[in-house]
Amino acid sequence: MTVEVGFEAAVPVTFEGLFGWLHPAAGTRGVILCGAYGFEQMAAHRPWRFLAESLAAAGCPTLRFDYAGEGDSSDPEEARVDACVAAVRQAIGFLRATAGVTEIVVVGLRLGATFAALAGQDEAVDRLVLLAPVTTGRAYLREMRLRAQTIGRLPDGSAPAQDPDNLTVGGFRMEAAFLADLADLNLARLDRAPAGRALLLASDTKALAARLGALGCDVTTGAFPGLAALVADPIFSDIPTADFARVIDFATEGMPAAGPRTGGTVAGSKLPNGLTGPGWTEVPVRFARGLLGIRCRPDRAEGPVPTILFVSTGMSVHSGWGRQTTDLARRLAAEGIASFRFDLRGIGDSDDRPDGRKPLFAADGFADVVAAIDQIAATGGPIILVGGCSGAYAAFHALCRDRRVDGALLLNLYCFDWDPDQDLDQVIRQTFGSASTYAALLKRGATWRRLMRGEIRIAAIATVLARRGIEAAIRRIRRTLRAGPLGGSPARRIAALRRRGAEIRLLYSAGDPGLAAVRRHLGRSPGTADRRVGAPVTVVPGVDHNFGSRAAQARVAEALQDLLRAVRHTHATRTAAAEAAAPRGSLTLAGRT
Repeated sequence: MTVEVGFEAAVPVTFEGLFGWLHPAAGTRGVILCGAYGFEQMAAHRPWRFLAESLAAAGCPTLRFDYAGEGDSSDPEEARVDACVAAVRQAIGFLRATAGVTEIVVVGLRLGATFAALAGQDEAVDRLVLLAPVTTGRAYLREMRLRAQTIGRLPDGSAPAQDPDNLTVGGFRMEAAFLADLADLNLARLDRAPAGRALLLASDTKALAARLGALGCDVTTGAFPGLAALVADPIFSDIPTADFARVIDFATEGMPAAGPRTGGTVAGSKLPNGLTGPGWTEVPVRFARGLLGIRCRPDRAEGPVPTILFVSTGMSVHSGWGRQTTDLARRLAAEGIASFRFDLRGIGDSDDRPDGRKPLFAADGFADVVAAIDQIAATGGPIILVGGCSGAYAAFHALCRDRRVDGALLLNLYCFDWDPDQDLDQVIRQTFGSASTYAALLKRGATWRRLMRGEIRIAAIATVLARRGIEAAIRRIRRTLRAGPLGGSPARRIAALRRRGAEIRLLYSAGDPGLAAVRRHLGRSPGTADRRVGAPVTVVPGVDHNFGSRAAQARVAEALQDLLRAVRHTHATRTAAAEAAAPRGSLTLAGRT
């Protein structure tokens, strides 16, 4: 599949097995954006896109891309640092050939800045921007091991278990060979200037700036105060406006005025944007409401195949927490099952919402899901929705409204109906600050010692919990005065779904706050919720809210296979009944119910 490239909108592109976005512009100075790695880039995805758009608006054709094994790029035989450095060089070559640029600026963030500096030793790079670069791999690994203990904690507050030979940070797994490569990284060993001029923004710039200067590089230094908000958390990630303004000024300083473009440049080019792998083929799709999705098809399929529609979870881009959605989609394709993963408006590569708000638990979020259903409905096979937390919320409401959907797997569904009186940011920040979490912490000996030393303010905790209780009571009163949701209570809506033949699976991590909604609306007695849903409400011990570990993802795949079997059976029964009811000798196409 190819696309016609214009100057206005970014276009998806592929090169050397890598997936990226080209932001066209008329200038002859091009910019390569080398993102951070793993969890940090998932957090920075949307601000990074903003930087690319801003550079293109300033006249620089700009390319951002996923490293092999990240985002939507192909899987490498083995993830290695050398491959990431090679990807930077390939991106530079692609931009030169595609956009016809005569100057190259490379901008790297965190580990991506390190890759950029290493690639610049073997490429003609005119300007280099290093944003909080990893100067030594050993220091980076110490930091990542610490972050692994704080990201994706279990509902009881404990840290997720780690494989001793590998490292998983926020669901992103770094294998032993990659860790060994990182341990050997040290920018003090650079032996050639990676660019003629460099901008270095970091908390400590002295040593690296001195090394670059000794190699003949003209270095400008400064602080990077916006780093923490950029890479800390996908939900609260923020654009470091002042820092990015410095980057744009440096990248465009003295840039020649753009002249008319001729053949061989971005205008008029047709660029590939699809990828293939073992058993799968993927293409990006732009569709209604400014949405972006990736359609993953099996190489071989007999008759109408099921299609899994993956709905964005939280603010994570469509490749998923730890890239699990991309991985699962490709495994499903190898089994003959199609899928479509996409970003709700306000997430990843889809447009902003008109109200400018985050899409989490938005009252109209289901409409984006329905627009995605429109893209896959013509396949004729069963349609299944999969989403977690706020994505499960949007999926549940789409399931209730769209009769084309045959089933849904809802992971850690926080609530069936969002209370508009609640403050979204406050709820998210307090999800793991509940009374049950405090109770769990008080069971630990270390916490008791802190109490004895007076380091924990019991009165403050009690005040917070009391205030939350009062606020919850007020919200309950308001709910009784407000008109009920469309379709009635959650129990009534689920009963209606079952009558129409839709299958539902609820999967929770043990202790997840969403279980309170299940007990409140579907029954507290053992087995009551199971009977109402028509299948066991599965609670998985020892997994985090995002089902980030490999063991947790195996449970998700298991639940999805169970749902697929049930939906296929129902779909086949419905089709057979429609054919049997058709007059003899007539041809009937089984419609959606």
